[in-house]
Amino acid sequence: MNYNRNKKLKQITPETLVVGIDIAKGKHVARAVDDRGYEFGRKVVFDNNISGFERLMTWANEKMADHGKTHILLGCEPTGHYWFNLAHWAKENHNAFVVVNPMHVKKAKEFDDNSPSKNDTKDAHVIAQLIKDGRYAVPNLPEGVYAELREGMKIRDQLSSDIQMVEGRIDNWLDRYFPEFRTVFKSWRGKAALYTLEHFPLPGEITAMTAEEILEHWQTVVQRAVGKKKAETLQKAAKQSVGLTKGTRMGKRELGTLLQQYHQLQHEMADTDEAIKGLVFTIPGAKEMTAIKGINVMTVANFFAEVGDITQFEHPQQIQNLGGLTLRLHQSGVYKGETKITKRGRKGLRKTLYLAARSLVLHNPYFRKLHDYYKSRSDHPLKPKESLIALCSKLIRVFFVIGTKQCKFDGEKMLSDIPQMCTQEAA
Repeated sequence: MNYNRNKKLKQITPETLVVGIDIAKGKHVARAVDDRGYEFGRKVVFDNNISGFERLMTWANEKMADHGKTHILLGCEPTGHYWFNLAHWAKENHNAFVVVNPMHVKKAKEFDDNSPSKNDTKDAHVIAQLIKDGRYAVPNLPEGVYAELREGMKIRDQLSSDIQMVEGRIDNWLDRYFPEFRTVFKSWRGKAALYTLEHFPLPGEITAMTAEEILEHWQTVVQRAVGKKKAETLQKAAKQSVGLTKGTRMGKRELGTLLQQYHQLQHEMADTDEAIKGLVFTIPGAKEMTAIKGINVMTVANFFAEVGDITQFEHPQQIQNLGGLTLRLHQSGVYKGETKITKRGRKGLRKTLYLAARSLVLHNPYFRKLHDYYKSRSDHPLKPKESLIALCSKLIRVFFVIGTKQCKFDGEKMLSDIPQMCTQEAA
């Protein structure tokens, strides 16, 4: 992935036709310029389907023939997911395709007419001009196992969200029909608690049974951690319950439906996790990454789902930019404001790295030692959260080396690469 602007400018020659495309759901608008920004003809409007894509290329080829251009550079502002089809189609047909930052489009649209007005035709022209100036990026379009991982992690995130929603609805049910249930069981997800909710969840059903009958039911799913005393405690809570006594027949049906959804989602989550694990270990370096104490399979899966093929990057700084972890300075003259990260990048990658850094500080002695150094160093000590952000960048470098060389993690070498740390320890 090329982030050097000079190299990007070299790709735009007098023989290049630059096509800026404004993306929408059903129809796209394209305009063409040369390397100096001179516009060729009127816009073209085409549909978001194969016929529309072919119409775009027919129009572009005519412009190339009319003006002596030999190659084409397509580009767009990535709008939602609507640009995916065009980008993949262009790549499959060996056409160069790039994207421009939506924020750049928003800020640059007043350059030509000094007006903040917005329309598809104007945006297409602004996009073409930004590409011509080298202000574009090559999109990270995953292929093969990386594309499978990205979709798999998307499914997993959706399942996780659905599980949380169902769990919240079950908690809501307990608040209405049996709020005292939580005084007996720490969590309703335990085997005995789940069995109770599935077979006799209402206080009236529990008070109609003896403690021995309740215990006999529990022992079909769990042999330890429950006894007669627990059953008696449940009965006492049921007798004193202030839960609703109206609409209980449909209320019980509601709970049954929720529990069925919960079990189904848990089963789908387990199957998805197994499929993701099978994909992860086919990637070079993934096994060595999961061997790092504090890093689990899902962390590595999330990393590759966001980054894709790590060999497409020339330097780990590019991955840092992709995650929005580069520093943003705010200073003028003698004034120096607070330094923060830009957060302009893939927030999923940023979240994965941050959670991984927290886990490493807890479980990995080398990263914990580095965390302590960042917080206590004599020159510009960091706050705990700032130190975790610094560890995110360090983890990117570790993953980059392991992913490109397939070597084992060496914590001692990682720490020895920081001479200031060795000097401070000696002092």
